[in-house]
Amino acid sequence: MDNKSAPTTPGVSGVDEWHDASAESSPTNEEYSSKKKANTGTVDKRSMQFSGSLDMNVDLNLGPAPLSYEEKAITERENCDYKTKITLDMAKSGTAPRKIRIYADGIYDLFHAGHARQLMQAKNIFKNVYLLVGVCNDDLTHSKKGKTVMDEAERYESVRHCRYVDEVVIDAPWVLDDEFLTQNKIDFVAHDEIPYGAEGSDDIYQHIKARGMFVATQRTEGVSTSDIICRLVRDYDMYVRRNLARGYSAQDLNVGFLKKNQLELQTRLDTVKSKFRTYEEESKTFMERWEDRSKEYIHSFISLFEKTGVLHLLHRSQSPSMIVGGHSGKSDTEDEDIASQKKSSKSTNETR
Repeated sequence: MDNKSAPTTPGVSGVDEWHDASAESSPTNEEYSSKKKANTGTVDKRSMQFSGSLDMNVDLNLGPAPLSYEEKAITERENCDYKTKITLDMAKSGTAPRKIRIYADGIYDLFHAGHARQLMQAKNIFKNVYLLVGVCNDDLTHSKKGKTVMDEAERYESVRHCRYVDEVVIDAPWVLDDEFLTQNKIDFVAHDEIPYGAEGSDDIYQHIKARGMFVATQRTEGVSTSDIICRLVRDYDMYVRRNLARGYSAQDLNVGFLKKNQLELQTRLDTVKSKFRTYEEESKTFMERWEDRSKEYIHSFISLFEKTGVLHLLHRSQSPSMIVGGHSGKSDTEDEDIASQKKSSKSTNETR
């Protein structure tokens, strides 16, 4: 029941105004309770109502989807001629005489792409669909599935801002009975085909399927609320350190004094490691650049001497033995002097 969506906005001539939802304050449970009391005469602290003033664009379907007890949702429900039954064949062939009211329900905790894709399928499964999305409240959800990350007010608000949703049914039941289907004038129920078991039933949608009121959607593999929570638990220390660095206190994060100091120390160590890795990478890059440029410098130096003829002069001044790799290392002049001295010495000896 994890998967337990507003139509595209038609263009309207003469209306160019835009509603800035970001300027509005975040809704609270108290504000929702006050609005619901005014509409229904009852008080429910878990119900919610969109806060802040809205301009005319909300009436043009540019605002959030209405909650089931709001005037817009009530008017839509009252105008629906539920006596005219829509069969599956009529819906598939596109011959339905009125809007087809499709209902999808779930928890919608940490509203994500998997939820949005499920609602997109439900919205587009037939032509002219009015999509109602039921969201279970906290009491029911916690008793059936356990603690949620977001409270019901946050979950209602997340779903009603999905573009595929036409109406949000708050306090949705876990199991749909005939009274609920009739009260909300539901033609079809959209959910994935995998049997969803509950107390006393292998599939809580079995009676819906038997009545021909079930339409199947496909689950998006690889993304779910449980997967997201698993990531948070797996990388718990990293996210605590992240929020401590952003100014959250240890008390806000429910972290003890020793744990806080340990995480802060780890953050400092990671910072030092990061700087050291950066220094290594910069040093390596510098050496690689210097090696490349040193080759250029050597070639330029040699080219300079070749152009000025200095190397040619040096080659001419060297003896053949030096050029070829001779052993004596003496010049031609030195050899002639030695030979002359030997000849002179021999002549002297002969005279004597």
